[in-house]
Amino acid sequence: MALRWDGVVIDAHDIAALGRWWAETLDYLIVYEAEDELSIIPKWASTEAAETLEEFQRNGQGIVFVPVPEGKTVKNRLHLDLAPYTSQDRAAEIARLLERGATLVDIGQGDVSWTVMADPEGNEFCVLSSRDR
Repeated sequence: MALRWDGVVIDAHDIAALGRWWAETLDYLIVYEAEDELSIIPKWASTEAAETLEEFQRNGQGIVFVPVPEGKTVKNRLHLDLAPYTSQDRAAEIARLLERGATLVDIGQGDVSWTVMADPEGNEFCVLSSRDR
């Protein structure tokens, strides 16, 4: 039996602001918000209890934001890869992220087909080349 990947947890100073930033970036819904946690899921994912294992396995991965007192000091060991669809304007998506507070990051990647960025709290992520799957 395999387990389902449920989500990723991101440490943050301001979970409300960072959670909303990622919800807008990914077009996700905020499904839970408290002082110590904010959770987002894809808009198409169900918030209802799954009736079957197959239904449970098909549900989308979410992101949970939890508060931490310390600041980020080193490169993430895990990061999200974001991919535009072939009909999307990749450069416009990157510009939109920059306008909303993301930054370009050089982690020594060199000349590659993806763009390394960081969210407003410095968590790295990549915008990949456009793709259809």
